[in-house]
Amino acid sequence: MKPLFHRATGKAAFKAKRVGLVALGVLMLALGVIGAFVPVMPTTIFLILAAWCFGRSSPRIEAWMLNHPSFGPTLRAWRQYGAVPRKAKILAGLGMASGYGLFFVGAKPEPLLAVAVAAFVAVVAIYVTTRPEQTDAAGDAEGADEVRPTARQNEDV
Repeated sequence: MKPLFHRATGKAAFKAKRVGLVALGVLMLALGVIGAFVPVMPTTIFLILAAWCFGRSSPRIEAWMLNHPSFGPTLRAWRQYGAVPRKAKILAGLGMASGYGLFFVGAKPEPLLAVAVAAFVAVVAIYVTTRPEQTDAAGDAEGADEVRPTARQNEDV
């Protein structure tokens, strides 16, 4: 049996980690919402990160995100299949190309840096475009499954 001090510090550390993950999740969710309105800022990656944070800190908020009518189906498709919708792939590609163009024109980087950044953007673009696409019919069938918090999850934030 652990001494009382160790149990108390363990609970405090867990609570601090949980609060930190909730705060990070809220930040990622806010950035995702902003990204929905700002053309060159991504949305999906921030929502995926927010769901990850909430999955480890507040399953109730995670369930809300996964059941949300707008971004819930995309998050569930990513979780279950690693799938990225075609529209998101196109927008991600356009966003990366725009971002690189702004970087190249605005920063006027040295050739080595320009090539390094272009290579990084290319690798990310290849990763995104090679993810499977979930068809709308499969997405609708999967979207019917709601994610419900458990009794323990109801205690969370």
